[in-house]
Amino acid sequence: MIDQLFEFVQNHPLLVGAFLLVLAAWIAYEVKNSTSNGVTSSEATQLINREDAVVIDIRDSGDFKAGHIAGAKNIPQSQLDSRLDKLEKFKETPVIVACKHGQASGAAQAKLAKAGFTRAYKLKGGMAQWQADSLPVVKK
Repeated sequence: MIDQLFEFVQNHPLLVGAFLLVLAAWIAYEVKNSTSNGVTSSEATQLINREDAVVIDIRDSGDFKAGHIAGAKNIPQSQLDSRLDKLEKFKETPVIVACKHGQASGAAQAKLAKAGFTRAYKLKGGMAQWQADSLPVVKK
């Protein structure tokens, strides 16, 4: 099997080079996005407790009802643009965007930042990480 891999690399150097370039670019992109404007579960807890941060859960209502952070507002990602006006009063308040696994919240956080929210953050790892850290959730 390894012999076949080496033979493939020798026969297709441009294809392998292009793959490695795309892989390196993807890894760099993921590393950059994972650190920018993201907060861990413990940092989010501190923001909520000390600065009355607002949590916006962008999952659909079914996932939200199955378990969410206490006091979180459910605004599905598809409705975020149309419901931004309801969040105007929180422009200077820390706003934490939570999704299922922490991947979709980056786009929502960027929308909020573009709309003038000065302290918009995404929850690293999303609700999956929140629950993995054994932090409490509210079920409706």
